[in-house]
Amino acid sequence: MADLTTIILTYNEEKNIANAINSVLPISKRIVVVDSYSTDKTVEIAKSLGAEILEHPFENQAKQFIYAINHLIINTQWIMRLDADEIISVEAGKEIEEICLLNKDTDVNGIVVRFEVDFLGKKLRHGGIYPFRKMIVYKRDKGYMEDRAMDEHIVLSEGKSVELKHDSFHRDYKDLNVWIDKHNKYSSREVEDYFTCADKSENDIKLNKSAKIKRYIKLKIYYKLPLGTRAHLYYIYRYYFKLGFLDGKEGKIFAFMQAYWYRFLVDAKILEKNNNVNERKIT
Repeated sequence: MADLTTIILTYNEEKNIANAINSVLPISKRIVVVDSYSTDKTVEIAKSLGAEILEHPFENQAKQFIYAINHLIINTQWIMRLDADEIISVEAGKEIEEICLLNKDTDVNGIVVRFEVDFLGKKLRHGGIYPFRKMIVYKRDKGYMEDRAMDEHIVLSEGKSVELKHDSFHRDYKDLNVWIDKHNKYSSREVEDYFTCADKSENDIKLNKSAKIKRYIKLKIYYKLPLGTRAHLYYIYRYYFKLGFLDGKEGKIFAFMQAYWYRFLVDAKILEKNNNVNERKIT
């Protein structure tokens, strides 16, 4: 077992939480569920599987995780930040355990996990979705969570990260209504992030390579394109250039929803906020 504490953020995750916890039980000395006062059986299920429960009102993922780090006494060398709809595969778990054990005293301070994304029961292998990479494991005193409204990442203060060879799984067993509601909330936080972070220099932030490339493209290229057309270009890029059409009906729906529901909604809310600012100036 790795010298590892796993932290999972939850709100009404009774359909997912057992899979997430069970996937990290073999490698985690401690599992903590940070719950935002769920009204379903999330807490009950988590407790039955041996997880500790910490409750705190939700503002955004970053602040919730930062709250947990600041209020838990964590004695393990490594910390994992796992979403409730993520499952660490057996093979990836063994890799994480081995890396943690072999790098107690090296400059390897972070672990990037590869995820296979499931949408409407379909494993998405195209459209630039696979593999979805995130650094979710890091040494306790060598990294921190960015305090951002959206698109938050774990950042290393020193050292380097390594990427796993085996895939894990992003599998949300809730329906499309929940996906739509969740991304509506994401869009509002994305707009907040846009107005507070878009112009900040991030040259000194040690993101892993995948996160750094994605953020550069979003801030320096995507948001420089005309509002109202960039979501359309995003769809064309994902569905045609990145071969999203090879994932069938589910791939088309995913690309469409990401572009014309989520990204276009972000643009609409940016326009709304700009218009409200202009109206206040006139009056």
